[in-house]
Amino acid sequence: MRYLFEDCVLDIDKRELRRGGDAVSIAPQVFDLLEYLIHNREHVVSKDDLISTIWQGRIVSDAALTTRLNAARSAIGDSGEEQRLIKTLPRKGFRFVGEVREDLTVASGSATGMSIPASTSAPRLPDKPSVAVLPFTNMSGEADQEYFADGITDDIITELSRFSELFVIARNSSSQYKGKSADVRQIGRELGVGYVLEGSIRRSGDRVRVGAQLIDATTGAHRWAERYDRKLEDLFAVQDDVARSIVTTLAVHVNKAEVERTRLKPPAIWQAHDYYLRAADIDASLLSSFKKEDLYEMRHLLERALAIDPNYARAYAALSRTYLGAWIFAFDGDYSNPLALDRAHQLARKGVQLDPNLPQARSHLGNVLVWMHQHDAAVAEFEKAVALNPNFTDWRFGWALLLAGEPARAIEVYNAHMRLDPFYPPNVPACLGLAYYMLGQYADALPLLRESMSRSPDYRGAHVFAAATYAQLGELEKAGAEADEVLRIEPSYTIEGTSKRIVVFKHAKDADHFLEGLRKAGLP
Repeated sequence: MRYLFEDCVLDIDKRELRRGGDAVSIAPQVFDLLEYLIHNREHVVSKDDLISTIWQGRIVSDAALTTRLNAARSAIGDSGEEQRLIKTLPRKGFRFVGEVREDLTVASGSATGMSIPASTSAPRLPDKPSVAVLPFTNMSGEADQEYFADGITDDIITELSRFSELFVIARNSSSQYKGKSADVRQIGRELGVGYVLEGSIRRSGDRVRVGAQLIDATTGAHRWAERYDRKLEDLFAVQDDVARSIVTTLAVHVNKAEVERTRLKPPAIWQAHDYYLRAADIDASLLSSFKKEDLYEMRHLLERALAIDPNYARAYAALSRTYLGAWIFAFDGDYSNPLALDRAHQLARKGVQLDPNLPQARSHLGNVLVWMHQHDAAVAEFEKAVALNPNFTDWRFGWALLLAGEPARAIEVYNAHMRLDPFYPPNVPACLGLAYYMLGQYADALPLLRESMSRSPDYRGAHVFAAATYAQLGELEKAGAEADEVLRIEPSYTIEGTSKRIVVFKHAKDADHFLEGLRKAGLP
């Protein structure tokens, strides 16, 4: 992680400051002060903030603070008289006012060995308390219990997401840190959050021990920690305790300690939820594995969950996904079979009927309705999901808007999704690129499509959209090369067959615009 401003580079990982290409000698405390001011440049930092963070609350004189500030200014070519970069606001505090560019690329030898996708810059802290829940560590000593730890992590994220006063990072991005040793301060920078929750799960027989600790990602200081020893049947109460403790801790920063009641209805019997967690573990990797065996194992587990608890809304919603997946992918006789799509619709509706306030059920139903060409109804279901949970994010909402003829709004939804999920899957920039294509902004679409193709070379959709985009720009040689890639990935691909079935627009003019690009590119 590096901050670039004027002729300076502040390298956080190397703890090095360079100015005009030359290394600048800087005291550790001054380096920390400079880093803190730049990281929090969106708002004024008070004297108390600095003392709490840099001096860990020790008594510090105004003279000592001024000395450190002047040293920081001098190191970057500023001064107390000019205050071009570090400004003092009387009776308020201090603020870094220089123009900063953030380089999030993480070297292979650094803490995580990862970087967020190229199309995003370093996320800025939201204007409300923000938190990322890292994957809880499985302390059971049994590899086959990983699904259990991952499932509880997911449930805690779901519970936290329901609190409107918080900004909660999506599971896909926080799960990128599973099994990795990372500095929480770097995680905070990469995800753009102020707090990180870490935890562990130990399951033994019918009992479970859950440990959790909340860490200030800016300073690395621990804000709250607790351990729970409960029976498995009481685990939902533990999740509720964890969520409420975090909200109460963070609510101090927004002068609001009131919390919302959870809307997630737990299953009547614990074993049903256990089967659901196993299925959710498979579902998390299904989009990358595309294995028929995984799809049907997921279905089998969900059916077992529903056999135990026939009123389990989340299981119905997830089961709907398995039938829609079978309809979309050429696995067997369910491929393009209207009966499979109808079954997906029935199950999604059942989930909504059982729990109308479950955002996941609403989004699953909305996704099915997209494929049934019921575009307005699909968008309405996604809108209800977001209204129920301000932190709920699903890239398919953008896809529904795009096909409904609202590409500009789709762009807004995709950008919001990418902020909540900085490690978004590679299909997201491809869909965002298609949204720009539909607006006729072909040059804006290309960088996004290139990102998608570089991250997932065998993702057919990105090559299809790129072929059409290059063709509309008149770059027919590049369009032809992308068309060749499409046929390499799917030799049986045709415009009339694959594209017309999968990219189903509400308006004929949108379909004509999209298909025109494919024909210009030379696709069969």
